[in-house]
Amino acid sequence: MQQPHKRDTAFIALGANLARANEALQTTIIQSIDVIARTIGPITRKSRLFRTPCFPAGAGPDYVNVAIALETTLSPQDILSQLHKIEAEFGRVRATRWGSRTLDLDLLAVADRVLPDAKTQTQWRSLSVAEQGKRAPETLILPHPRLQDRAFVLVPMAEIAADWMHPVLGLSVAQMLSQLPAGAVAEVHALV
Repeated sequence: MQQPHKRDTAFIALGANLARANEALQTTIIQSIDVIARTIGPITRKSRLFRTPCFPAGAGPDYVNVAIALETTLSPQDILSQLHKIEAEFGRVRATRWGSRTLDLDLLAVADRVLPDAKTQTQWRSLSVAEQGKRAPETLILPHPRLQDRAFVLVPMAEIAADWMHPVLGLSVAQMLSQLPAGAVAEVHALV
């Protein structure tokens, strides 16, 4: 019998910019958080909802984004598998990289784990923007290799885990956020 994993804190970014069955993007986000809580683990913190510009610029309508923290005994790979199932349940179609989507669930981090290793995480984190648009890793990379680059992730995450430390960069969420261009941060607006 396989031993269960220890309970870890996982951080997930949620986003949507394509309406599902004519429902508000906020409704999709809130419903998906309920499914995540039932299938992965209880939500311990949730940021406000934010309206953010589509990435890359001009690729579609604005997003609604939120960050959550949860407690789970699932392995990082099992969390990712569950997130992909939830995306499919909410109508996500993976047609083009960075295309519009009914739901985007990104596993940002699981505690201070680095997967598969620091060298690989650094290689993916260091890709040029052009390469990021063309290539996707075949294995889970943690922390998420774009975490430190994206205001639409760091602004909500700062509300729930400003002190979380990136285990490779040695920077907190608040420090990573402070290093982003002010214009990028100013484009992220709380909805409530």
